[in-house]
Amino acid sequence: MFDQLSLVVQQGDRVALVGRNGSGKSTLLKVMAGLVEADRGERTVPPGTAVGYMEQDPDMAGFATLGDYAASGLDPAEAYRVDMVAEGLKFDPNRPVSTASGGERRRAALAKLMAEAPDLMLLDEPTNHLDIEAITWLERELRETRKAYVLISHDRAFLRALTRATLWIDRGAVRRQEEGFDGFEAWRDRVWEEEDQARHKLDRKIKAEARWAVEGISARRKRNQGRVRALQDLRAERAAQIRRQGTAAMELQSGTKSGRKVIEAQSITKAYGSRTILRDFSIRILRGDRVGFVGPNGVGKTTLLKMLMGQEAPDTGTVVHGTNLLPAIFDQSRAQLDPEMSLWDSLTGDPDMRVSGKADQVLVRGQPRHVVAYLKDFLFDERQARAPVKSLSGGEKARLLLAKLMARESNLLVLDEPTNDLDIETLDLLQELLDDYDGTVLLVSHDRDFLDRVAATTIAMEGDGRAITYAGGWSDYQAQRALAQPIEAPGKAKSAAARSADKPAQPTSGAKPAASPAGAGLSFTEKHRLEALPALIDRLGAEIAKLEAFLAQPDLYSKEPLKFKKGTEALVERQQALADAEEEWLTLMEKAEN
Repeated sequence: MFDQLSLVVQQGDRVALVGRNGSGKSTLLKVMAGLVEADRGERTVPPGTAVGYMEQDPDMAGFATLGDYAASGLDPAEAYRVDMVAEGLKFDPNRPVSTASGGERRRAALAKLMAEAPDLMLLDEPTNHLDIEAITWLERELRETRKAYVLISHDRAFLRALTRATLWIDRGAVRRQEEGFDGFEAWRDRVWEEEDQARHKLDRKIKAEARWAVEGISARRKRNQGRVRALQDLRAERAAQIRRQGTAAMELQSGTKSGRKVIEAQSITKAYGSRTILRDFSIRILRGDRVGFVGPNGVGKTTLLKMLMGQEAPDTGTVVHGTNLLPAIFDQSRAQLDPEMSLWDSLTGDPDMRVSGKADQVLVRGQPRHVVAYLKDFLFDERQARAPVKSLSGGEKARLLLAKLMARESNLLVLDEPTNDLDIETLDLLQELLDDYDGTVLLVSHDRDFLDRVAATTIAMEGDGRAITYAGGWSDYQAQRALAQPIEAPGKAKSAAARSADKPAQPTSGAKPAASPAGAGLSFTEKHRLEALPALIDRLGAEIAKLEAFLAQPDLYSKEPLKFKKGTEALVERQQALADAEEEWLTLMEKAEN
């Protein structure tokens, strides 16, 4: 995994630990935590320094509830911390361990670490199984803490927001850069370029020395045995170099083009008992659309996806599919993978991949391939082919599922949480493949960066049956949504581009004008707007007062310049919005009186 490795984590460090799947990140974190003993070397922790580790698969034997486990390291007087963290991470401390899902168990492990607040927190994929709201809460907590932490995560936005240094584990060595994750990829590419140049020079030197050894004069060989030994040393050095692992040879191939209309849903609703999942939702998805689905865990994203795919019927409304659809589905639960089957049998046993009469071949986009060769395309070696699926890491299971999905031709991809556990290089490749894919993509994800890079339309499920369609990816959705709501905290600015979102919805084209008691000169829409404007003016005035009080703090500019900047921008926007609203009210009042 690694050899002759030396590193130091200092007080207050905020470090990203990055590397390919299987490179040893989790093992290194466990060595740092003292849970795994290194074969050689020393691990030193200053006296009085507490180190905490968030386990990916925590052992909860002996604990009745998730809360009992999370509070197990705390003084009884401090058990309240678990409830505070549980609220932020959105899990139920009273949930029995016996009925808790894997995601709930991981959130309990994260809650335990956050409640204990050790001097050094070692976090292994803390954002997996968290929705964006919980990720945002965790991001805020880690940004405000003075504790040191080391993070393993595939979530670029999370790493960029929190880290100030980067540890990169690659082929048994660890490098450190005193810059956060934002500078990692440029640094990695620069290191690899220098490595390639050094290898090229070494190859040329070996070639020149080998030519001398062949063409050298026999009489002088005895005097030049040192040079021959040097050549042997060069060859040994070259042979000892570990080649970089390539990226997976993933490929997406679109099948026959679908019709222009892919899916059309009209006024669909869904409820389970008294709980409404979806209310009166309509959407038209056309060929080539990239649609992202976001919302808290349990809000119903997967249910909506199943209704759109015809796997589940809505209570009311209709869902109509276009022609020639060839769907391929990536299931977040990995239900398509039998943990007891080998990788070999998982592929050859798939009816869509089986080649008649050939037990060692699979059908890949209509062409037979040897099963081991195809597995190697997804970075599995020959030894893993006969291993059970349950022996794979989370990232390896995701790659195996992608191998099954990409073996078939499709024109509609349904990706339910595809980014969990994938390393950054594989995520980059997947995003590039989706960019070049001719078909339609439906994507559920909590990875904000991935949503921004893939989605052209975002459907936000905000609870209580509300599903709202926004143009663009995650950042665009946030900008548009902020305009329609009061500020949640000082310093959160609205974008002037969508100020019209503050206005109430316009009536449908079939709506009939109603007489206005304030004057016959107003249309139905204008009358409705006139009635709504006083509340809007009051709200903007209250927000301006809050922002002015926030900006009046004497040390805000020196201590929090970014918050000061955002607060100032928000104040200017609201002042302009207030002026526009007051002018509009005066105009409508004059019209009503005429």
